[in-house]
Amino acid sequence: MTVSSRGPAVKPARATTQTLAGGAKRTVLPSGLRIVTESIPTTRSASVGVWVSIGSRDETPGMSGASHFLEHLLFKGTHKRTALQISSEIEAVGGETNAFTTKEYTCYYARVLDADLPLAVDVLCDAVADSIMEPADVEVERGVILEEIAMHEDEPGDEVHDVFTEAIFGTHPLGRLISGTEESITPMTRNQIHGFYRRRYTPPHIVVAAAGNLDHATVVRLVRKALAGTALDSGPADPAPPRAGSKRVPTQKPHTVVRNRDTEQGHLVLGGVGIGRRDERRFALGVLNNVLGGGMSSRLFQEIREKRGLAYSVYSYASQYADAGLFGVYAGCAPGKVDEVLDLLRGELERVAVKGVGAEEIARGKGMVKGSYVLGLEDTGSRMSRLAKSELLYGELMSVDELLARVDAVTADEVNEAAAELFSQPMSLAVVGPFDESAFGAHR
Repeated sequence: MTVSSRGPAVKPARATTQTLAGGAKRTVLPSGLRIVTESIPTTRSASVGVWVSIGSRDETPGMSGASHFLEHLLFKGTHKRTALQISSEIEAVGGETNAFTTKEYTCYYARVLDADLPLAVDVLCDAVADSIMEPADVEVERGVILEEIAMHEDEPGDEVHDVFTEAIFGTHPLGRLISGTEESITPMTRNQIHGFYRRRYTPPHIVVAAAGNLDHATVVRLVRKALAGTALDSGPADPAPPRAGSKRVPTQKPHTVVRNRDTEQGHLVLGGVGIGRRDERRFALGVLNNVLGGGMSSRLFQEIREKRGLAYSVYSYASQYADAGLFGVYAGCAPGKVDEVLDLLRGELERVAVKGVGAEEIARGKGMVKGSYVLGLEDTGSRMSRLAKSELLYGELMSVDELLARVDAVTADEVNEAAAELFSQPMSLAVVGPFDESAFGAHR
């Protein structure tokens, strides 16, 4: 008898499927790529997105803006389709397609009639998996991105948030512009971008999410067919876990940054270091944010706009990442009113930090959080996004009822403790408008 030296035959890895909260389903392919779907039989549309857990914080300083550059280039053509075909095939059936880049992930998505979901899956998977990235296209998109950067600098109400973020995180990747800068985009080569593409866009870091009038098994078959033979049809691997981040993201000492611009308004953001997205206090902070500046009934809106008429736009916000966060309050007003508005912003933050907020305000804040969340799930695109973000960022999908229960469980003590901790710290100030930095010396 001849004994084989090769050992027992190894069975090829198989896809595994499980049911998630609310009846959503999740399949993990042997390559580590994940497919999550939610069936909504009452709709006649479907949304699908290819989500990659790579963003601007994954770039070196010399490659700042590479993720966003790549987002543009993946729609410029594959071995199967030209750039025109990628857009026209979706538009020919009345659908829409687009993409966006954040600091921690990138998304390519389409919304179509349910019958055209196979086309949308094929087009998106083709674009993400098999981009040619012709040198001529790189140069065209370089020009487009440089124009986009210049356009952004002409929008002071947007620029001030970037100035503020940099004031908090400094040279850390979280403090850099998602788009990159003229200095980083201009010398970036096609080979550098292509290398970033192939190193980073791997199956374990990719989630395909879909929601609408669909069948999960069918979507899985469509994805596997679309990716067959591409760089994303690779050997066995485990899905990448949610981004853990570093133990501590370094932040800057509180300071003031002024960008002198010849504008009709002064734009202010005042704030400081916040919390990460896995922090259990995020639910209390969501309630607190709505009380402070989350709507027309909020303290800031009522005090600064309704009572005094000092600003058209005034609000608060919180940004959360895997291992860090920030909070800020924004106002845009006439340059001559900046000092008064800034004093009011500081005063309200101090009052909330010291005295907290009352039961009635907390109840209203909870209602706003719950209402905005549920009403934001009224279309297939938002349902698709919820699936993907839950998988990429948290590694779990909470049911809607569970999320609402978490908000309901927030106590007054939790809200006021968050206010005392966040709003009593020294804060940074970002200003864009017709000012010199010396004008804000008293506010340092």
